[in-house]
Amino acid sequence: MSIAEVYDLPVTHHRLVPPTPPRAPADLSFLKRMRMMRDSAIATWGQPAYEEDVVQGNFFGRSSFIINTPDAIRHVLVDNWENYTRTPTGFRVLRPMLGQGLLIAEGRAWKHQRRTLAPAFTPRAVSTLVPHMIAVTDETIAALRNKTGAPIDLRESMQRMTLEIAGRTMFSFGMERHGPALRDFVMEYGDKLARPHLLDIALPLWFKTPQDFRRARFRKRWTAFVAMLMAERRATGKLDGAPPRDLFELMEAARDPETGKAFTDEQLGDEVATMILAGHETTATALFWVLYLLALDPSTQDEVAAEVKDAGGVLDVERLKFTRAVIDETMRLYPPAFLIARSAYGPDQFSGLSIKTNDVILIAPWLLHRHEKLWRDPNAFIPQRFIAPQPPPDRFAYLPFGAGPRVCVGAHFAQVEAVLALAKLIGAYRVSLADNMPVIPTGVVTTQPDRAPMFVIKPR
Repeated sequence: MSIAEVYDLPVTHHRLVPPTPPRAPADLSFLKRMRMMRDSAIATWGQPAYEEDVVQGNFFGRSSFIINTPDAIRHVLVDNWENYTRTPTGFRVLRPMLGQGLLIAEGRAWKHQRRTLAPAFTPRAVSTLVPHMIAVTDETIAALRNKTGAPIDLRESMQRMTLEIAGRTMFSFGMERHGPALRDFVMEYGDKLARPHLLDIALPLWFKTPQDFRRARFRKRWTAFVAMLMAERRATGKLDGAPPRDLFELMEAARDPETGKAFTDEQLGDEVATMILAGHETTATALFWVLYLLALDPSTQDEVAAEVKDAGGVLDVERLKFTRAVIDETMRLYPPAFLIARSAYGPDQFSGLSIKTNDVILIAPWLLHRHEKLWRDPNAFIPQRFIAPQPPPDRFAYLPFGAGPRVCVGAHFAQVEAVLALAKLIGAYRVSLADNMPVIPTGVVTTQPDRAPMFVIKPR
């Protein structure tokens, strides 16, 4: 039975259907698809990808498969996950920014990193970081008071806020001095180097493309910047006898439970880069999208505000069920990672498919979360999907943080941060849009807006 069949959503609920890019025509040529992919991979998918269980294609002489069934996804991400690695293009795009960090490490290196980092992201460990999240959110709310009633770029505000949270939770110091430089790095890479060129896709990983040389120069500057942040944090020292006060202390003290090994400085730098970038950029984008949806849907915004008011100033993530459902539904419509691309290390068979070595498997949360066999009203914004008595979605039909052994280690951290930030922001301000122009999602590394619309906020 599909999710659409078991859901019994109230027909009287107002259904907001936010704007999306047009679906690609069936006769889209290969070269045009490649050109479109540089701007947004989302725009290259046609209607069959939203309807069919499997869409088979050809990818530079290799077969490619978009898989949309939970059983097949479970097989690739859980049952036989070691047979599927990142694609060469994925390594090309991510390694200069993240090095050999957890997000793109493979094999023994990944296992060591995962075992070592996991204790730093348990619910208990995350709870010690919540005061940082709340303090920064309160400061952001206070700073916004001077901008009420006038057009404001809330995307930039969310980026600054989550960057500050990342800095304090990682290093226990603010990002006032380093934030602009860090944002410049992120913007430079996203605008100039993260978009794959045809040669990045066509050539083997060992063959360096012109972009690879540019990325290497970027990486040299980037790793020097991260090393400077680490040195500055170490200079502040530790508090004798006190528990670790930030993620850096937790990560520096961490040891692999099996081997007892700690991270080298180079490894630690890659993990710091991964946590700061993956943490602040994806959460900022998710908060932008949820504010955009709530501006389009004032009645749902009022429900969030009412829940926050009923909480009486004591914000407990477990009790903010509707606020959490709004976040969950936003990440269904705008999954931070819109595409999981894997290359088969060896042959495999599942769901009637015969997979050959180097075949490409595509699991696209953007498609999966809007698939017409899995969701009723798949393009509508309906947070009630995630509240009892509605049954939870199939574990492998809803993948905002991935699934299986490689599920995002910081998922709980991100969820707590997003729920608390949204509750405080909507508890303080009524949010609306300054114009009626649509904002279209694009897929370049993450699910980003094609423009930063202006908002208007007013105190509640």
